[in-house]
Amino acid sequence: MTDSTRLSPGNPAPDFTLEDAQGKQVSLADYAGSTVIVYFYPKASTPGCTTEACDFRDNLDSLESLGYRVLGISPDKPGALQKFVDNQSLTFPLLSDPSHEVAEAYGAWGEKKNYGKVSVGLIRSTFVIDGSGTIQLAQYNVRAKGHVAKLRRDLGIDA
Repeated sequence: MTDSTRLSPGNPAPDFTLEDAQGKQVSLADYAGSTVIVYFYPKASTPGCTTEACDFRDNLDSLESLGYRVLGISPDKPGALQKFVDNQSLTFPLLSDPSHEVAEAYGAWGEKKNYGKVSVGLIRSTFVIDGSGTIQLAQYNVRAKGHVAKLRRDLGIDA
């Protein structure tokens, strides 16, 4: 993957429709008029992804009070997502992208390095999409720990 496949502020956000943890279809279009934080994470119930999801959970009220909605997307199947939601008391939608088509459309699927080893997979990434469907912020290779605090700083909504 090259940087040319990555999204930047000002780009239109690729629309999507995916299943949530309960198997219900959820589309980006369902959030038209709202500012949405869409974050991609590699695998439910793993340490880093749990840290990141719980960070969003713990900051959700504050983010929503500022007009932000949160959606998490991973290659996990709905059953694994439901277990993750239940085990971590997650209160925002997690969406299933097993074919990684949506991740690819956002430039969040490709070559990555982990401990010096190159592999192909999901690149932990976050996007802020305004109410008209335009990318306001695109972050790739984000760190799970402290991610929401950094995102808040980058958005200028530091508490």
